[in-house]
Amino acid sequence: MTHSAKKNLLIVGSGGREHALGWKLCQSNLVNNIYHANGNGGTSVNVNISPLKIAELVSFAKKNKCFTIIGPEEPLANGIVDSFIQEELAIFGPTKCASLLESSKIYAKRFMETSQIPTADFSIFDEPERAKDYVMKQKGKLVVKANGLAAGKGVIVCNNTEEAITAIDRMMIKKEFGASGDTIVIEERLSGQEASFIAICDGKTVIPLASSSDYKKLYDNDKGENTGGMGSFSPTSLIDKKLHKKIMDRIMLPTIRGMKRRGRSFKGFLYAGLMVDHNTLEPKVLEFNVRMGDPECQPIMMRMRSDLFGYLQASAQESLDTMESIKWENQVSVCIVMASKGYPQKYKKSMVIRGLDNDFGRNVMIFHAGTARNRKNRIITNGGRVLGITALGPNMKIARDDAYSAVKKISWGKNQQHYRTDVGINSLNSGRKI
Repeated sequence: MTHSAKKNLLIVGSGGREHALGWKLCQSNLVNNIYHANGNGGTSVNVNISPLKIAELVSFAKKNKCFTIIGPEEPLANGIVDSFIQEELAIFGPTKCASLLESSKIYAKRFMETSQIPTADFSIFDEPERAKDYVMKQKGKLVVKANGLAAGKGVIVCNNTEEAITAIDRMMIKKEFGASGDTIVIEERLSGQEASFIAICDGKTVIPLASSSDYKKLYDNDKGENTGGMGSFSPTSLIDKKLHKKIMDRIMLPTIRGMKRRGRSFKGFLYAGLMVDHNTLEPKVLEFNVRMGDPECQPIMMRMRSDLFGYLQASAQESLDTMESIKWENQVSVCIVMASKGYPQKYKKSMVIRGLDNDFGRNVMIFHAGTARNRKNRIITNGGRVLGITALGPNMKIARDDAYSAVKKISWGKNQQHYRTDVGINSLNSGRKI
């Protein structure tokens, strides 16, 4: 490809996922300039446009002849892809109606039910009293979910009836999740081991990415409240060739075909959050996301050998069937999220981050998320999840040790950082190829 044919890219979003995508895409021979809107302290060319200002993003992409990649779920749910398509601008991501798989838990559950995609049994409620009556009659453990988007925090896993009643109150009466909790889904609580299965789709073809697993709870041993994700690793040995085939045949392909039949052709990253039963090894869908996972993106990008841009472009052009399978490093990657103390509730901002100038070695990447630059051009904290310390190694132990050794060199404020110390510890044998 000649230099003149290189593409400018606009990456919409400001998290660790967007930094990791930009880091990977800048290695492509097909890519010229990369802009982040609005980016963070670690991304190089930031554009001061919010991911929700769709008209301004359209105008920027048109002016700079950009191929656009959408990171977070909110602009997708708001129809950013539809606006770009209307202006005949190249963009990677699902349309507003295809994004319902994530933006409406009710739509996703009904879709799975009619498409015979394995998922937990569920009931839907728009009145708190009826929801509570239902809960009182249930014998097993339950999960209560807000119907709409809630930044990854609208799912409450309950150990007993009292916790389920409290969850209903938080969503439907106290309105802790705003309008997202006006209607709720109550479903049976599945047990087993969780895994993330993410693929690139173009409406008809599905090309899977490397398997991964993430840590949603705030504290070690999966204690505390749900977060956007406190760590992740890739690959997960849980997903062997047999299970990989089951997930493709029973979940990913039926989802793409089912959406196409409904006139909601799905293009972009399709993410199935799965629970794999310990005894039967059968996978069930906990939820769909319509974008790349964060922090799963970070270790997946570290392991990817193929040129990511070719696949994103093929998705937008509906030509994924001409692409070969993605090639991966036969190594393990681990990401430790360093968060601000107090996250996901209240936390301080604008603290200078120390230790970023250390030599962490070639196999460690510091992906920025909730960071910014102050007037003195120093990196400061600017969010709940601040950094994703990501290491690549020949096995889980070495990757883990390298990641945690880097974590210990970084700090801000007076003991104002928090991270889990058990990421990857339950998978020290992980690394079996799929």
